[in-house]
Amino acid sequence: MNAKFLTSVALIAFAIVIFGLLFPMTAAAHNVSKRDASFVQSNNGAAIVPFLYLGAKHMVTGYDHLAFLVGVIFFLYKLKDVVQYVSLFTIGHSITLLAGVLGGIHANPYLIDAIIGLSVVYKSFDNMDGFKRFLGFEPNTKLAVLIFGLFHGFGLATKLQELDLSKNGLVTNILSFNVGVEIGQVLALTAVLIALSYWRTRTGFLRHAFATNTALMSVGFLLVGYQITGYFVEHADVEHALMRATSPLVATQGQPPHDPLKD
Repeated sequence: MNAKFLTSVALIAFAIVIFGLLFPMTAAAHNVSKRDASFVQSNNGAAIVPFLYLGAKHMVTGYDHLAFLVGVIFFLYKLKDVVQYVSLFTIGHSITLLAGVLGGIHANPYLIDAIIGLSVVYKSFDNMDGFKRFLGFEPNTKLAVLIFGLFHGFGLATKLQELDLSKNGLVTNILSFNVGVEIGQVLALTAVLIALSYWRTRTGFLRHAFATNTALMSVGFLLVGYQITGYFVEHADVEHALMRATSPLVATQGQPPHDPLKD
């Protein structure tokens, strides 16, 4: 690996970090648009087709999901391997999406999204043979995809939990949404596989594979950083609000009761 190549990798990573700092709102990959949130909250009853569309839209525009899945299939050349790994991700994603929304299981969305960013870092590092080269072992990739799939599904569940969802038709709508997510996943991955298949026929594929996974890893670290920052900022705001709310009580502690006869 020559110095020119390493310099190119460093420049790619630096450019991604700078982009994220300039456009911080793009890190909110799971956020539901105001228009979609308005529809979801105003909907009363089963609405299969609209929720199918919303689920597919989420997956196609959810770049954190796509970044992870691109890493997963990056070096998978056989279709059966692609189907196997994507199915594991789908199982994990579906379990926690349904359990979170229908089962009422809650978690801090910032921490969940930080783990999702970490999943992108993990897969990129694995693609660069980092575990074997630097740590002397290779993780169980299938188990890792399943586990990270659980977190990806939970990430969306935490956003849906913030909305006032009608109980009328909720099960049908969430199941439709989940099916839509999988439809969007198939469509997005089909496009990615076509692009990868073509790229693999070029002589520069293996030469640029390291740089590409470095870029993916940078995106993952960027997501982790934003979510961890959001977590601490949120807690600081809560603590500040509590201090302001209790400050009158603190100020009066230790003072004798007021005697109106002395006025």
